[in-house]
Amino acid sequence: MRFEAVIFDCDGVLVDSETLENQVFVECVAALGLNLTVAEAVELYKGRKLAECIADVEERLGRCVPDTFIPDFRAQSARVFQHHLQPIPGVEAAIQTVQARSVPFCVASSGPREKIEANLGITGLLSYFQGAIVSAYEVGSWKPDPGLFLHAARTLGVPPETCAVIEDSLPGVQAGVAAGMTVFGYARDTSAETLAAAGAQVFQDMRQLPALLQ
Repeated sequence: MRFEAVIFDCDGVLVDSETLENQVFVECVAALGLNLTVAEAVELYKGRKLAECIADVEERLGRCVPDTFIPDFRAQSARVFQHHLQPIPGVEAAIQTVQARSVPFCVASSGPREKIEANLGITGLLSYFQGAIVSAYEVGSWKPDPGLFLHAARTLGVPPETCAVIEDSLPGVQAGVAAGMTVFGYARDTSAETLAAAGAQVFQDMRQLPALLQ
């Protein structure tokens, strides 16, 4: 089918932030006495709302994290991103192909708008998404709830069933499927089997994406 719009996730789809951010998270929780590996953090928290991740950490610790935890974590992540964040290999060419086909597109992310804009700016991708950023914090809906993607479809002015979603996490794939959209699962940090079982059409190289969206 010809898609009338494309909705990109941000972390792990547009920007290569998952390992960097989870490394910071692991360091922050280690300071509280909880030891996790980066691989464990990715498996536990990838694609989840930060508040849910914190709740899990608190359950494991048996106490609340300090009030400064989230702002400190975000500030430390931002510093690391400023120096090390890169776009996902091949994603800019994929965006340019969608743009050349005159297909509307946007980014829909569980992160705050300022984080989305900062990370797209660092990686040189922000110009593609001016006026086309949808944040869960503004919509009040987090994956796997479909509300974020449904809002994105309304923003783009197209029916949900005509949208393609590009996701890399299990909650993201679940949200796209629940929204009635076609989901393409970028299997890089999440297993292809997990994404496929949730209903995604799986691919492993961004250079494959333009052909999948054809």
